[in-house]
Amino acid sequence: MPEAPTPVNSSDLKSRLLAVVGPSGLVENADAISPMLSEPRGLYHGSALLVVKPGSTEEVAAVVKVCAEFGTPITPQGGNTGLCGGATPDGQVLLSLSRMNKIRDIDPLDYTITVEAGCILQNIQTAAAENDRLFPLSLGAEGSCQIGGNLSTNAGGINTLRYGNARDLVLGLEVVLPDGQIWNNLKRLRKDNTGYDLKHLFVGGEGTLGIITAATCKLFPKPKDEVSVFCAVRDVNGVIELLSRLRAATGDQISAFELIERFGIHLACKHVHGCRDPFDQPYEHYVLFRASAGRADSGLRTIVEEALAEAYEKGLVLDATIAESEAQAQAFWRIREGVVEGQIPEGASIKHDISVPVSLIPEFMERAAPVVETTIPGSRICAFGHAGDGNLHYNITQPENMDRAEFLGLWEKLNHAVHEIVVDMGGSISAEHGIGKLKVEELQYFKPALDLDLMRRIKQALDPEGIFNPGKVL
Repeated sequence: MPEAPTPVNSSDLKSRLLAVVGPSGLVENADAISPMLSEPRGLYHGSALLVVKPGSTEEVAAVVKVCAEFGTPITPQGGNTGLCGGATPDGQVLLSLSRMNKIRDIDPLDYTITVEAGCILQNIQTAAAENDRLFPLSLGAEGSCQIGGNLSTNAGGINTLRYGNARDLVLGLEVVLPDGQIWNNLKRLRKDNTGYDLKHLFVGGEGTLGIITAATCKLFPKPKDEVSVFCAVRDVNGVIELLSRLRAATGDQISAFELIERFGIHLACKHVHGCRDPFDQPYEHYVLFRASAGRADSGLRTIVEEALAEAYEKGLVLDATIAESEAQAQAFWRIREGVVEGQIPEGASIKHDISVPVSLIPEFMERAAPVVETTIPGSRICAFGHAGDGNLHYNITQPENMDRAEFLGLWEKLNHAVHEIVVDMGGSISAEHGIGKLKVEELQYFKPALDLDLMRRIKQALDPEGIFNPGKVL
């Protein structure tokens, strides 16, 4: 049997870390620490041995070296907006990157921006826009999430269809390794074929292999012409056919394409201030999409109108409304955000963040619904999400006559039943939220044995002492 770990003298550890980060980098106020110990859904409530906020990459490296010397694990944390418990500590040192929030460089000609891990996503978007550029990563928590966490979880969001996930937006990284070494790979190269692309070990690694401290990311031309449209669609098969038609008609200028079912619209309009039904009568299936072009006189609206008219004639589209102003476009997208918010007051919700091949979304919806009803009779399905890239948030709201605790007690059973369908269809049980603590057992069950073995070998090679984010992913 392995020897029991030597108890950490927290007083000695604290004094050593204080010497590294200084008084401003050691958090001791209980009110300040409390929100850092829980994840947004309230599924996990943790504890921290100490909480540190380094102010530089060198301080992060020094903190890691001290913790490695003491054999004390570290949980890295960004904006703490993740939905799988990946940033919730279980008695480790909690290392927050929030003080490292500088934009180090922006090069409009090179279409790149170099930022520290603690930069708020929305601030990066704003900096890009001020330079007539676009940083396309966009998600509901963009006002508080941090780019280090976005990269560590390989965040997706609404623009993945056109621009890709976070992984596709990063050119170079700066990472602190579990032994305290700083791996500086902040390159701005589009092409670098000199062996293994090591940055992709850390993008999506959820802080288990290294702590991302800075990143060089891609920028894109800022759109000058955008068209947002709300559609009522015949059925889910029609949703996928409409996507195909729009991509072809616009020359692949569809940047976002969201499926929303009637129950989601109902919840947004019922519970969220400012959300109004997009049409005078209810429909079962909706699509909200955005097309964008680089020229103000691109003629994109005419192209979209012609494509919608053709889809209407063929019975794919039942109704449609095009935003006539930026304010109306924002109101459309506010409904999409309202679907998320509207679930909270309606009752408990069992979440699924899944993906299947885009063309198989209708089959998944057809197969999953009876399984949900059999597992928890009376459940209400709130399906919505990024149909353009195959990612659905297939959330199940508790039956109106069921006890909340009883319903949530069936979380694992329902997750597993839905995930069985997803994996059978060649899909993923985690499309954009990661594994964290929430899906560790499901990953062990569904991931092929060789995949898991390779992941463990990488973890062992980079972090043999298990210092970084233990209990997450593997």
